[in-house]
Amino acid sequence: MPILDLITALFVLVDDRLKRNTVPDHSQQKLTPSELITLGMLYALKGVSQSQFYRWLTANYRFLFPNLPERTRLFRRLAARQDWTDFFLAQIGLLGVGDSFGVELIHPRRQGRAKDSQAKKGLSNHRWIVGVKISVLVNPLGRIVDWRWDGANVHDSAFREMFSSHPETISYVDSGFHKKEGDPELMRICRRGECNFRFLVETVFSLFVGFMNLKKIRERRLWNIQAHLGFALAAFNVVQEILGGEPDEAGRAPLRMAPICL
Repeated sequence: MPILDLITALFVLVDDRLKRNTVPDHSQQKLTPSELITLGMLYALKGVSQSQFYRWLTANYRFLFPNLPERTRLFRRLAARQDWTDFFLAQIGLLGVGDSFGVELIHPRRQGRAKDSQAKKGLSNHRWIVGVKISVLVNPLGRIVDWRWDGANVHDSAFREMFSSHPETISYVDSGFHKKEGDPELMRICRRGECNFRFLVETVFSLFVGFMNLKKIRERRLWNIQAHLGFALAAFNVVQEILGGEPDEAGRAPLRMAPICL
């Protein structure tokens, strides 16, 4: 899909969703809410630093956003409006699959240099990282339904309240979410070799890494980190709506991102 077509499709879908949720439009703002959220999703899909993204955008697609503000002001506005990304989370069903995903922020040798850093040292995929950890819940179609994040030093069991907040859903997770004190009634622990449909969430994570460079991000402050993660997960859902095909007889829908690689 050409990038110009992708930007147009993103804007149309975002504009429709925001109007459906009656997002207010301030009379003095230069960018409309739909333009702002579209830019946030493009930034997450591009998977580069803020400076690199802004140079790419102004060099190639400035004509689409004639009222584009200065770079730092743009990203301050994105951080302030990150709550709008919740409008793009998918609907939950009877079944869900949950797992965690580590995101690197800094090199381990730089740990401790900043006093207010959100980067924590922890294990992710059997290796040490210094960063944060995301826990996501996806529905059977592979869409993000809910998510939480914390430092990489946090154990997966700290995210169990996310599954408890969906009492109508049976959530399948790995043994990392288990506690000896007991597990929530609708949370199912899948041992190694069981529940092959949990490969669905691993496919989602592979798309995060391969097409969004989400394994390592460049933000350091709390609100900027949360904004980047929120726009990334919202962009993933929107792209699947644009590119996703119809579910097959088993109810599985293909997950694709290669046609929109930026």
